[in-house]
Amino acid sequence: MALLGIDIGTTHCKAGFFQENGSAIKIAVRPTNVHYNQQGDPFFSPDEIWGNIASCLQEILLGSEEKVSAIGITSMAETGLLVDRQTGRPRTNFIPWFSRCAESEAEKISNEDSSFHRFQKTGLHNSYKYGLAKILYLKKSDASILKGAVWLSASDYIAFRLTGNLATDYSLAARTYSFRIDQLAWDQPWMKHFDLPDRLFPEALPSGSKMGVTHSKELVELGIAPGIPVTIAGHDHLVAALAVGAINPGNVFDSIGTAETMVGAFEKKQLTELEYASGMTFGCHIVRDRFFWMGGISASGGSIEWFREQFSNQKMSYEEIMELSAKVKEGPSQILYYPYLSGSGSPQPDPFARGAFIGLKTSHKRKDLLKAMMEGTAYELESIRRSAERISGHQINRMISVGGGTKNEYWLQIKSDITNCHLTIPEINEATLLGAAITAGIGTGVYKNEEDAVSAIQFVHSKEIVPNQEYHQEYKSLYEAGYMGLQEQLRNFYRSFLPSPTNE
Repeated sequence: MALLGIDIGTTHCKAGFFQENGSAIKIAVRPTNVHYNQQGDPFFSPDEIWGNIASCLQEILLGSEEKVSAIGITSMAETGLLVDRQTGRPRTNFIPWFSRCAESEAEKISNEDSSFHRFQKTGLHNSYKYGLAKILYLKKSDASILKGAVWLSASDYIAFRLTGNLATDYSLAARTYSFRIDQLAWDQPWMKHFDLPDRLFPEALPSGSKMGVTHSKELVELGIAPGIPVTIAGHDHLVAALAVGAINPGNVFDSIGTAETMVGAFEKKQLTELEYASGMTFGCHIVRDRFFWMGGISASGGSIEWFREQFSNQKMSYEEIMELSAKVKEGPSQILYYPYLSGSGSPQPDPFARGAFIGLKTSHKRKDLLKAMMEGTAYELESIRRSAERISGHQINRMISVGGGTKNEYWLQIKSDITNCHLTIPEINEATLLGAAITAGIGTGVYKNEEDAVSAIQFVHSKEIVPNQEYHQEYKSLYEAGYMGLQEQLRNFYRSFLPSPTNE
């Protein structure tokens, strides 16, 4: 028997088949296509998303001799749509997490409650990304659209297509800004305040709970037998952290992709002013009775992608990026780069923030700018690390890193030097997919608990990156006096003299 994971991501939809020790049997990938409406707002097509997943499942299951013991589903956290409860048909397209269509609604929400009071209930600082703002945006366009509808995340929708049942998990429910993480329940008075239907959201369950079984004739044609337990694994970053064993306080997970996310776990508690002032986001971990803290860099790998596009006549290959990285001299570049091409995330969330280079000279070449960009993302990671240390009470000197960015050892060394952290890079290509499969295994009894699952996963090889102490001291001075020292002046300039993101 094997475990099946499904991941609905911003750039790809994936399905993977895994043995209980974590080794991959087969993985299928399809692109996630972004479309734009007449107003220029991005959306994902529900039919295309389901078609991608169905195609992936068919590729890995048809003709396979392995039997599926359970299916776990994970996805990008805040992306969602409205579905008709009676017919099961989508009433809207998916609104992606990165769509800014609900910015004005988010501003109105901010006026309806104390931000700290709401933070204690949700673990979040209000944003256009969350489900509530998106729902109010849809309601503004059509007041009747919510009648008989249910809001589903991408994971919830695929689970519904597989089982016919409506449910979500705590970690994804919390990203709506309408779920109380202190009570593990929908905030009905808050919903009523906005005149939202009582049953607008599905039942919320612990991550990995069995929420139904495969049942339809359509699925049999894809190679999926009836009666297979289906679970919603939860927030994609959390399931990836589970896959590499970063689930206990003091163990930190760093996912390096287009965006970069740093995640840690802690025992469930009442959130205080300390957590609120940190600027980090918090929520229900997929591990029972634990919360998570999270900080993010929205354009980490995205900065390198921008460099590939803009600093060459033709888009630079990753091989060319590696060759250019190898040519830079060791030690700090002395250039400050602020990786805010799409605003800044926690612990200093600010949609108005912009990217910047400071300290350029005529002698600087492309290779120097590339190194500065790698340093800038690492300075931002250091900002998250320091904030996390303050709120967690644990020293952070080790991180487990996964994602596309780990292929660049020059970048990893810079991250290690700036943060003074030992970086462990496990040999794993699909941590999120594996985490979804593992969560399904925990929820259906394949593993006794999270610790049992982590101990069962076998990594053939892990790479270790150790910080250079001489360079760390130089970077530390540049970070404190330069990178952080100029933050306030730069942010004031963005707000005062540059147009807001919605007016560009």
